[in-house]
Amino acid sequence: MTFDDADRPAKIARLTALLAARGADELVLTCTENLAWLFDGARVAVPFAGSPVLQATVTRDGAIRVDAHVNEAARLRDEELPGVDIRAIPWHSGFPTGPLVDTALVAELRAIRAVLLPVERQRYRDLGRDAAVAVSAVLHSVAPTSTEWEVAADLARAIVGIGADPVVILVGGESRRAVRHPLPTAAPLGRRAMIAVGVKRHGLVASLTRWVRFAPTADDALDAALLEVEAEAFAATRPSRPLTDVLADIAAAYPRHGLPPDSWEGHHQGGPAGYLGRDPKATPTTTDAVLAGSAYAWNPSVPGGKVEDTVIIDAEGVEVLTVDPAWPVTTVHGLRRPLPLDR
Repeated sequence: MTFDDADRPAKIARLTALLAARGADELVLTCTENLAWLFDGARVAVPFAGSPVLQATVTRDGAIRVDAHVNEAARLRDEELPGVDIRAIPWHSGFPTGPLVDTALVAELRAIRAVLLPVERQRYRDLGRDAAVAVSAVLHSVAPTSTEWEVAADLARAIVGIGADPVVILVGGESRRAVRHPLPTAAPLGRRAMIAVGVKRHGLVASLTRWVRFAPTADDALDAALLEVEAEAFAATRPSRPLTDVLADIAAAYPRHGLPPDSWEGHHQGGPAGYLGRDPKATPTTTDAVLAGSAYAWNPSVPGGKVEDTVIIDAEGVEVLTVDPAWPVTTVHGLRRPLPLDR
């Protein structure tokens, strides 16, 4: 693995500007999303969803101090944070703290992370393509008798095989089509199945949902309606708009396309993405503004249907990141969108 710190000076500049605005001398970063963002996507935890094994203090003059547990310091120095000075502390002690910690600046740091730098955008684009191709390869190999557990195991292997971490793996066969978050079970896939994954690499999380079917089902109209709702979600995600307004537009889109008006209440609709799978999840009270050059993963859904990809929203349009060029697609308002894979 190679490391590229070309984006770090720009990130430090964003942090020092925040410190100046706050009149503070230093900021302690303790959260996985902030540490991975600052350090070019370094793996800052050991369990996939574990707490960081280091913390970083950024000073107003742009200096960085890193503390790490003694059992992690050498590995971090050699493999994850080359060139960064790391102070080893006892594995059984807590990290030193400071007057200003990132947990007190959640919204501000979310906005600082949101607009992707060119190197981050390329990392995300590469991850999205690799994740989509990996999922496709698995779905081309499954059968109606494959169990959800078996498919999940194949997905985990494929994700790790592209140098990524599986953040979410959902597999829902025909018998569980009403389950919105189908954690895998021993159930067979049956005639139609949903697969949804969250994949992390370089700290960035790409989310996508795909469908596979082995016999005709009466879902074409449902799938088409959800793609129309998604198109309205993309159209609503315009720079400077608050997420409360975007979510309201998504909610209003369901009945326009023949779906129950309360569909949006049965499952979250997604939201901004990046160094978290949802950063944040859009709710009726989320006032964060849409920022051009930031990532989103909307997931309109109803029982038995869902569409989801990770995209970047620019002032001029939408770039879909999670794309396998060989996957079957249809065109919806000028954008190529996935169809179920017929096997």
